Amino acid sequence: ILENRAVSGMKASDIQKILNLKHAWEFILDPDVIQFPSTLSLLSVLAAMINEGFYINGGEIRSVPVSIHGSAYIPPLPIKSVVLESISEIIEAEKPVIEKAIDLLLYCMKTQIFIDGNKRAVVIFANHLLLSQACGLLTVPEEKVDRFKTLLIEYYEGRDTESIRSLLKEYCWQTVD
Repeated sequence: ILENRAVSGMKASDIQKILNLKHAWEFILDPDVIQFPSTLSLLSVLAAMINEGFYINGGEIRSVPVSIHGSAYIPPLPIKSVVLESISEIIEAEKPVIEKAIDLLLYCMKTQIFIDGNKRAVVIFANHLLLSQACGLLTVPEEKVDRFKTLLIEYYEGRDTESIRSLLKEYCWQTVD
């Protein structure tokens, strides 16, 4: 897909999601964009790119209820001023950049700011922050995906907020020496 070759046995929507991810990654790696601050505006652009071909207003703060597959947690409707303030507080906190990136990741995932594609957009957004500060990348290794999903649901439901942070920092954060 990434090399523009035909792929048999895949749904067109899955191919579109992969291409959207590719475009979003290319976007944040642009030298001008990497220098841009990690803000709700940037996250909204990423969400619009992630949702292209699926939702016309995919980068707008959602105004309808959503549910999260596998979780009893129902995120309340996000309020733009609260989201702006929360993201700013996370970015401006006096803590290491990796801690900020993890806080951004978890806050935005739990808030479910957009109608769809939140996890995909937020992973790229958190990585924008890390890359802009030359602090590595956050990627969930394939062998940790199931554990990550389980811990994320526990985080959403307020049962365990620290285990997912530990997993992200210990197994998902990659630095370049």
